[in-house]
Amino acid sequence: MLALIKKFIPKKCLQLYHYTLAILANVVYRNPSDKLIVIGVTGTSGKSTVVYLISKLLEKAGFRVGSASTILFKVDKWEKINDRKMTMIGRFALQRLLKMMVKANCQYAVVEVTSQGIEQFRHLGINFDVLLFTNLWPEHIEAHGGFENYKRAKLKLFGKLKTETPKLIAGKKIIKTIIANLDSEHSKDFLNHWAEVKFGYTLGNSSSDEAKVVRAEEIELLGQGSNFQINHNPFQTRLLGRHNVENILAALTVGMSQGLSLSAMAKSLETIYGVPGRIEFIDEGQKFKVVVDYAYEPKAVEALYEVVKNVDHRKIIHILGSTGGGRDTSRRPKLGILAGSNADYVIVANEDPYDEDPKKIIDQVAFGARQAGKKLNHDLFKIMDRRSAIAKALSLAGPNDLVLITGKGSEQAIVVKNNKKILWDDRKVVREELVKIIN
Repeated sequence: MLALIKKFIPKKCLQLYHYTLAILANVVYRNPSDKLIVIGVTGTSGKSTVVYLISKLLEKAGFRVGSASTILFKVDKWEKINDRKMTMIGRFALQRLLKMMVKANCQYAVVEVTSQGIEQFRHLGINFDVLLFTNLWPEHIEAHGGFENYKRAKLKLFGKLKTETPKLIAGKKIIKTIIANLDSEHSKDFLNHWAEVKFGYTLGNSSSDEAKVVRAEEIELLGQGSNFQINHNPFQTRLLGRHNVENILAALTVGMSQGLSLSAMAKSLETIYGVPGRIEFIDEGQKFKVVVDYAYEPKAVEALYEVVKNVDHRKIIHILGSTGGGRDTSRRPKLGILAGSNADYVIVANEDPYDEDPKKIIDQVAFGARQAGKKLNHDLFKIMDRRSAIAKALSLAGPNDLVLITGKGSEQAIVVKNNKKILWDDRKVVREELVKIIN
């Protein structure tokens, strides 16, 4: 009903509604972000992983940390997997979480910031100190009415930094900082905004006239992780893929901006074994590999297949779908083409249809797989029920095969018509189905 009402409310009135809620939430909870060092992370992909890594590095350095991301909510030692199907929760919920961090004596809050959250002023009552830009490519285009509008929404966050109230915490002035991925063609647009200190990070030869450059060199991508160096300091990680080296470099740059040493962070990184729902291996003693990953748009799926090249495997069985609700419908056949071109078997299943016909979404993804040469009911299957799709994939897997299950990661629900949430966790369901075939 609320969604229907919003369709008939003029956009300016709706913006005023969101703005008023943001101001009111901040007043009710008495500006909790003024008492925390707040790190905001935005971009198209990698945000959640970067938030997770920043939180872990700061925590291992002895700080009390809180965070809010697609993956989880955290207040010092308390953690909860995000079950809200929202990356950036509502204004009152977010301010309440920040207040909890203050009460728990957290020094840092790490917040994943989305373009849609910015457009709805969910960032408005948060006094940011460090802003990090990961990357940018087309996403949520239907919602924003074009790529430039999407980009402009992200840039609003960085423009806000100059207006933030200066902070003095524990007798120390908190430096307003911008950090950007120099390997993105859009990095200059974000670095052009005011900050007291600016950093840029790169996996290549990118440079900057206005930012301190942090460069990863001697990069080795292995089947068990990656190795690289920063200023001749060696780093080892169990996280797979070049994109994760980039994510780690982003987190390390934040750490450097907060005074953490490279040697200390190198030791901390070795203790981080994985990120929930991000290239997460599920092992119940089966003779094949199962990976659950959040990747739901083409570039992320491409990056996942780059990782797969370094993982020992025989056949690949890929389960995927696509989100409904009008979200970037053009990517659906592209996802099918990617899976059809790289996997031996493709299974297209229900994901999060919202108010769209799930069969139509599945057909659009499967159309791309057929374009890539897959044949229906031979090496391409359309299975509406996601559990049945997972069971089918596991039944097709032989020794040393690799089952990829993408699109949801650690999400806790499937969203169907009228925003109804059905409890769901790909990782839990995979374990349940594996137990059936192993026993």
